[in-house]
Amino acid sequence: MQTITQDLLTDIVARALKRGATDAEVIASETTDFSVEVRLGQVDKLQEAASRGLGLRVLFEGRQASCSTSDVSAAAIDALINDAVEMAQLTSIDEAAALIGKDELAQGTLPDLGLYDEAIVNLPTERKIEMAKAAEAAALARDPRIVNSEGASCSTVIGRVVMAASNGFAGEYASTRCGIMVQPIAKEGDAMQVGSWGDFARVLNRLDSPELLGQVAADRALRKLNARKVPTQEVPIVFDAEVADSLLGEFFSTISGDALIRRASLFVGKLGEEIAVSNLTIIDDGTLAGALGSRPFDGEGLATRRTVVVENGVLKSYLLNGYTARKLNLKSTANAARGLAGAPSVGTGNFFIRPGVHTPAEIIASVKNGFFVTELIGFGFNPVNGDYSRGAAGLWIENGKLTHAVEEVTIAGNFRDMLKGIEMIGNDLRFRGKIAAPTLKVNKMVVSGE
Repeated sequence: MQTITQDLLTDIVARALKRGATDAEVIASETTDFSVEVRLGQVDKLQEAASRGLGLRVLFEGRQASCSTSDVSAAAIDALINDAVEMAQLTSIDEAAALIGKDELAQGTLPDLGLYDEAIVNLPTERKIEMAKAAEAAALARDPRIVNSEGASCSTVIGRVVMAASNGFAGEYASTRCGIMVQPIAKEGDAMQVGSWGDFARVLNRLDSPELLGQVAADRALRKLNARKVPTQEVPIVFDAEVADSLLGEFFSTISGDALIRRASLFVGKLGEEIAVSNLTIIDDGTLAGALGSRPFDGEGLATRRTVVVENGVLKSYLLNGYTARKLNLKSTANAARGLAGAPSVGTGNFFIRPGVHTPAEIIASVKNGFFVTELIGFGFNPVNGDYSRGAAGLWIENGKLTHAVEEVTIAGNFRDMLKGIEMIGNDLRFRGKIAAPTLKVNKMVVSGE
């Protein structure tokens, strides 16, 4: 497969300008994906795929259009340029459509953020199969009540991103990722439950061992056995770290520039205001070494950075790309996300809640009667008025101890109240994706059950 070079992209930009574009920007990606799935010790599915493509965005006197292709032959690139320029000439004018100014771009040598690991690139297929099998075997050996498995998987992704634009930006970076997932089945009497657990990392030696992942997955399945509903009541809620990050995802949808320019957010015009408890700090950082949300530059060529979004309960910043920043008369926070097609959107770097001082055990022990939520089901968040309602499952807390499993209930409240009702923040922050949060205790929400 032909490698896509910066010279090729720079040439495409020059040809688009010659064809009549006012500005042009091209991004390319090359990816090799591998995955193996095993079930009960046997390989169930094994696949490997390589892909590449490039996307061209052109601007013409306040108009813009984009096209993409996986064919990098001379004829296909000619057609791509012609199509993009012709389409741009037919679209309506949008004064906010522009490339980032040259003075704002990432300059000089790009930082090495530890996103690429040769150990993942050189990981043999046999070892990937062994890792998946080991995770499943550890789960099955954990307890006699682990009676079956929905399987385990090991996957790797090796990628490269290259970008060039008429504002003078040119850059590229490579990345790797390895992940393991396992789903054992627990049975006791007539009750059956599936547990799921996994880990992902850019560097192989940061990945939890397959054996540990299998044991945790088994424990998560076992603790769900014999679940029941509880009476409807208002109680404290403890969000397990693995579901607390979904709250942060909901929060992102309210402070993203895309939502703000549509006024589809309860935090429009709230910069500088206190929106949460005083010990809550939320950060977006695209520069953390080896993290899954890190990259040296964003989808518009800005150097990624650390942005404090909420500091001690006060909303300090939104997350913006160039377009939404211009619409809001603000500066981009280098959060442009970019696929091959379309204009840049707004995405996160590593988006997280700063950890607190309490262990998860201490948080649970502080609750006399409440709900430890380990799973959230469905969608039920209104970013305009903050209404929040989700199906949930987990464990009931009585006198500071986890007692029985709970399922088929709904938790509900308002996001404003939830942010201001956070009573304890855990010390167990761990990135398994781009968004991460520690265990959180919210003072009260309604649990709707029987």
